[in-house]
This record gives sequence, C-alpha cells and structure tokens, in this order.
Amino acid sequence: MTTNIRTVTATFRGHDTSDGAGVKLTRVLSPQDVRLADPFLLFDEFRSDRPEDYDAGFPPHPHRGFETVTYVMAGRMRHRDNHGNQGDLGPGSVQWMTAGRGIVHEEMPQQEQGLMWGYQLWVNLPAARKMTAPRYQDIPADRIPEVGLPGGGKARVLAGRLEGVAGPVSEVAVEPAYLDVSLPAGGTFRWSPPDGHTVLLHGVEGWFTVGKGGRTFRTREMALLSRTGDVAVQAGGGGARFLVIAGRPLFEPVAHHGPFVMNTREEILQALEDFQAGRF
Repeated sequence: MTTNIRTVTATFRGHDTSDGAGVKLTRVLSPQDVRLADPFLLFDEFRSDRPEDYDAGFPPHPHRGFETVTYVMAGRMRHRDNHGNQGDLGPGSVQWMTAGRGIVHEEMPQQEQGLMWGYQLWVNLPAARKMTAPRYQDIPADRIPEVGLPGGGKARVLAGRLEGVAGPVSEVAVEPAYLDVSLPAGGTFRWSPPDGHTVLLHGVEGWFTVGKGGRTFRTREMALLSRTGDVAVQAGGGGARFLVIAGRPLFEPVAHHGPFVMNTREEILQALEDFQAGRF
C-alpha cells in the first residue's frame, strides 16, 4: 500500500431535473464534465416514494457509443429492447448495458406505490469499441459479493476488486471498479486503485471526509480525486454510505448529442441518420 493519499480535485453537487417521460431525478454529473471525469459521462439518482415522480418511466429511446450502468437500491425496474432482450431489476441488482453500435430500449417501473430508488451511470466506450454489438450484464443482488472491512464496515463489489474479491461485472473496456461502501461512525476505508484511473466518490447516506485535507461530503455530493495514490475516507459521527466509482480514462475526443456519444460530429450525424432509418 502506498503512503500517498489522493486529494479532492473537483466537487459535483446534484441538481433537480427530469428525464424520460418526466421522471424526476437528481443529476450529479453531466456530459459537460467529461473532460474532468473521463471516462464517466453522467451520473443520476432517482429517488422518490411519490408515484407521479416516476411511474411514467423511460419509454423507448436509443443509445449508441457508450454504456449505461443501473444500480437499483429499492423498487423494481423492467427493461426490454428492440432486439428482444428483457429483464427485471430488483433491489440490490445492477445492470451494465453496452449500447455499442445502437439499441432502442425502455426502462419502466414495476410498481405503482412505494420507494423507487437507484442510480444510473454513463460510461464512455473507446473509439475502437463504439460500434460493437450491444450486450447486457444483468446481475441479481445475490451475485454481488460483500466484503467485510476493518472496524465493522462493509462493501458490495459490483465491479473491480477489493481485498481479493472480484465483482461479477466483466470485460468492460475501462477496467472499472464500482463499490457500495458502508461505514460505522468514525469508520475508515482505504483502497488502492491503479495509478492514473479516475476515481469518484458519491454520498448516499450520512457524511464522510476525504483525504488528508478532510474535505466533507454529504448525500448527493460527489468528489473527483487526484490521479495517484490511495483512496482514504472516514465516516462522520452517524456513519456513512457512499459509492466508489473508478475507471481508466480514454483521453479521446467526445462528441455528445442526447443519447449518442461518439468521437466526431460526423459520427453523431451518422448515428442520427441510422436511428431515423431504423438501422438500430
């Protein structure tokens, strides 16, 4: 373990918006932040127990050139697409969808009452893999391993490795890690990601401090860390839960238009043409 500790280099705070057919959500990371957060493009939280905030869902819509990661905390979400794929995401499950060369899919709540809560992350694909065949990795909750941490904390390993335990998501270009960490009051978390990888920390519950400077983060706040060294976090007095998201940056040009993320404007125009011609 290195003695160097990563520091906070940028902070993102969630703001209210809506998407799909009017689903209310909190947008924490936007595509405009890609230069800082490469390879991560977007990060949203949807969390409401008001059916009118979520019941219209996300009707059929296209994607090309990137991956979407949906992590469901509470409630159920059905997905299906124009290639005949379908599934049902329940509490604690994750879906890593590679849109690749193009897909039209929908994501619809499977309940009429109760809490609907989860997160969606967009992950860029390198130019060489933007036009690959679409695929899904639907991981139910019981396939996600949990690692005990010193001092009574715990971490679910969705992707990457922690304490020698590998998450079930595999074969992703940016070599990601996705950890759901819970710490008791005053508990600590220490992790050594590869040097050069982008690391984001997102507050889920409680509050925590990051790095030597002890910067404080709370719910719906995200920290971007420096590129080298260990991740060091300490929970506040009431304990803390946070997500750790890391991956290898691509350092490629990004052309973004709605649900299409390519490298050039010409590729975006081609994506629009292909979608309108029914070639997805």
